[in-house]
Amino acid sequence: MNTEANHVHNGVHNGMNHGMNNGRTVGSILSDTKEELKEFLETRIAMLRTELGEKVAMLKSAAPLAVVGVLFLLTAYALFTLGLVGVIVAFLPENPYRWCIAFFAMAVLWGIVGGICAYMAMREFQVKELMPKRTMQVLKEDKMWLQSEVRSRV
Repeated sequence: MNTEANHVHNGVHNGMNHGMNNGRTVGSILSDTKEELKEFLETRIAMLRTELGEKVAMLKSAAPLAVVGVLFLLTAYALFTLGLVGVIVAFLPENPYRWCIAFFAMAVLWGIVGGICAYMAMREFQVKELMPKRTMQVLKEDKMWLQSEVRSRV
C-alpha cells in the first residue's frame, strides 16, 4: 500500500490533521492563539481607554464654562420673558385677564421654539455618534481580517 493509504488505514488521516503542522502540538497552537488573543484584546481595550480618556478630559475642561453660560442664559431668558409679558399686557389695557393671556402666549411661543430646538438637537445626535470612532473602525477592520484568515485556512 502507499503511504497515504497507510495513514488512512491507521487512523492518522481524518481530514482535519491533513497537511503540515510544523512539529507543533495542538496544545502549543492553542496556547499561542490564547496569548495572541489576550494581546489583541489588551491592545483594543487600551485604545478604547485612551480615546475615552481624551473625551472625558475635553468634557472636564468645558463643563465649568457650560454651567456658567447656562446660568447667564437662564437669567437672560427669564428677564426677556418677563419683558415680553409686559409688552403683551400693555396691548390689553382693559382686559381683566391680560396677565393670564400674556403668560399663556409666552408659554405657547416658548413651547414652539423649544420643540423646534429639541427636534434639531435630536437630528444632530443621530448624525454625530458618541461612540469612539477610531476604536470601532479598528475593531471592524480586525473583524474583516479575522474572517479572511478563517476563510483562507478552511
